[in-house]
Amino acid sequence: MLPLEDVKVLDFSFHLPGPMASLILAEAGAEVIKVERLHTGDELRQIPPFATDESIAFAMLNRGKKSVSIDLKAASAFETLEPLLRAADVLVEQFRPGVMQRLGFGYDAVRAINPGIIYCSITGYGQTGPNNMKAGHDLNYCAEAGLLSLTKGSAGEPSVPQVTIADIAGGSYPAVMNILLALRRKDRTGIGGHLDIAMSRNLFALQYWAVGEKSVSGKAPTPSESLLTGGSPRYAIYRAGDGAFVAAAPIEDRFWERFCELLELPEEYRDDQLDPERTRRAVAAIIARNTADHWDSLLGSDCCCAKVRDVDEAMADEHFRTTGAFERTIETWDGRTIIGTTVPVVDALATSPAQLRAPRVGEHNHLLKS
Repeated sequence: MLPLEDVKVLDFSFHLPGPMASLILAEAGAEVIKVERLHTGDELRQIPPFATDESIAFAMLNRGKKSVSIDLKAASAFETLEPLLRAADVLVEQFRPGVMQRLGFGYDAVRAINPGIIYCSITGYGQTGPNNMKAGHDLNYCAEAGLLSLTKGSAGEPSVPQVTIADIAGGSYPAVMNILLALRRKDRTGIGGHLDIAMSRNLFALQYWAVGEKSVSGKAPTPSESLLTGGSPRYAIYRAGDGAFVAAAPIEDRFWERFCELLELPEEYRDDQLDPERTRRAVAAIIARNTADHWDSLLGSDCCCAKVRDVDEAMADEHFRTTGAFERTIETWDGRTIIGTTVPVVDALATSPAQLRAPRVGEHNHLLKS
């Protein structure tokens, strides 16, 4: 039996944070029913790339789910969805605060017919506070939580993260964690509750050390100053002779000593506390003499070092391929099979990696009250 096999999830969310969260629940066995906009459905369905007329992004995040489509503004919407609302263990939504209430689907209205419901709201800034109604996206949340200030390069400009940090690490993962905790509490007490998942606030967990440094010294870390922001030759990215890069993180003394030995770094540079920048330049000069693959082979096994791979190289890596990173597959509407999204559910607790497909808009409207 899968751990969430008896759990029903009603998912009003769209785009990334909520759908990723409900995908993780579905991987653990939950039945997930998406509540989508009439006719057009989740806006993510319109985002390329496409397999014929199907968005691959949508397919990856919504495989194995069911879909009902409805006009939530219709006077009869609550009545139409009432059987699903009564049967649900979990409800996920990510509208701005107050929207679900105006539509008639707020927490109090749902709790009135389903007292044990676990009602999870995912927003940028939370249900309360001065910014709760503020519009934003992943980049904005990272900016306001201070995360981008730690990514400044040599020119002093913060860089745009190439992954969606706030949506997943601040939204999807905390949502799943709190839903599971709430389910555990419900098992013991029968009590549900309203979960307030604020993506921007949750980003502070990713920079716990920066918050700690500010608390102790009164000054937050800046780029090229502290250990984890590039202030040490023991935690840095070096350009190799072929233009590729090596990520070196031999922080502990035993790794640093081995790193220096393999690099044949002159003794005068090995005490990196004397002049960290001088040591960094010496290391950089040596790494620039050979290719990133050379250093990956020489340093990779016991020095906490690795070549900075592109996505093609990472997906072709023998370790990831042989340990099941890409076992999940999706069957597209036109019959193709593509690699599915990797989610952090261990094999022993997840559905089998068989092909799954994403639902068409309203494919399961037979589940609605007529």
